[in-house]
Amino acid sequence: MLDQARPVALLLARIAIGVIFLVHGYQKFATMGIAGTTKFFESVGIPLAAVAAPAVAVLEVVGGLALIAGAALPIVGTLLALNMIGAIVFVHGANGFGAGEGGYEFVLALAAASLAIGFSGGGALAVDRLFGRRRNAESVAA
Repeated sequence: MLDQARPVALLLARIAIGVIFLVHGYQKFATMGIAGTTKFFESVGIPLAAVAAPAVAVLEVVGGLALIAGAALPIVGTLLALNMIGAIVFVHGANGFGAGEGGYEFVLALAAASLAIGFSGGGALAVDRLFGRRRNAESVAA
């Protein structure tokens, strides 16, 4: 029973975490704008804020879409987890643990979920699994 549920559970987790990153990245473009995001990054001491702001926005949008699709999961999961570690170091860490006080609770959960999904194989309908199966079938046939 667990083996049958696991791929669907991973699919649902991929979609949920992917949507969170996608929306957060989109907000950096649409709501705050890259200029506003850069100004915020500067205010919290993020180095090279003018480079980091668009890079983080793109990572969160593209990374969110990649999680949803289940593509390049180990790379995307690792990059998103590192992004969240940066958010803890520069923004949330000083506020303590609780998310209600601006702490790192939610950001830490996103980092852990990104890594877990990134190294899970992705579950049902993951692009990585689909291409992996084709490669495995081709190597067996050869």
